Amino acid sequence: MKIGAQFFTIRDFCKDLHGLSESLKKVADIGYKTVQISGTCSYEAEWLKDQLKQNGLKCVLTHIPYDRLTNDTKKVAEEHTVFGCDYVGLGIFGFDEEKENQHYDDFIKIFTPVARELKNNGKYFMYHNHDGEFKKHKDKLILERMAEDFSADEMGFTLDTFWIQAGGGDPAQWIEKLSGRVPCIHLKDFAYGRRMEVIGDGNINFDRVFEKAEKSGTQYMLVEQDDCNGEDPFDCLRRSYEYLKSRGFE
Repeated sequence: MKIGAQFFTIRDFCKDLHGLSESLKKVADIGYKTVQISGTCSYEAEWLKDQLKQNGLKCVLTHIPYDRLTNDTKKVAEEHTVFGCDYVGLGIFGFDEEKENQHYDDFIKIFTPVARELKNNGKYFMYHNHDGEFKKHKDKLILERMAEDFSADEMGFTLDTFWIQAGGGDPAQWIEKLSGRVPCIHLKDFAYGRRMEVIGDGNINFDRVFEKAEKSGTQYMLVEQDDCNGEDPFDCLRRSYEYLKSRGFE
């Protein structure tokens, strides 16, 4: 398994192409070889391809805005081919039965054709969970229903260790449960007070996470810290990298 940096962590430094370019260099200087591009400014596929090459980086996953995923699915797939990325992700869906177009059935209706179009163009649709997927829908957790209503070859899951624990789940258990569908996972630690922490500074049992991820076919473990609690996000990424490297991952 390889480790990588999720750029949503440093989104405030990636609001224009200059900032994104500088951030790619800083992440590479920390030692990361793999990245997920998410929460940044817009970019042309060829530009990103060149920037990745210059910094010795590989983009393995993205989060693409809802409108682009649903309206420009084929073009999104073609762009990912340009910069060599197989996994195309959605970062969040509301799952709010009180709001229009955010019901569970809406998700199935909207994203089944997206997943199939991506598959037809050589890409794999990845859904990233928060804690909302641990609500129940018709006596089953939403995450369970998603796994049943999409086939394994149509949709995978970017399971997020923090948000699984926040939803009342066990991160390692869910990685095992969705074995074969978790090529990418998000690593973020969980501390008292629902605080996001640098990997190793919280209380998630990462020994079990690593064990189950290895057995479940995970290829990439991407460090993400949405909230760095006022600390420098690049320093947080560095400390997480050093912890993971000390555990034998690169």
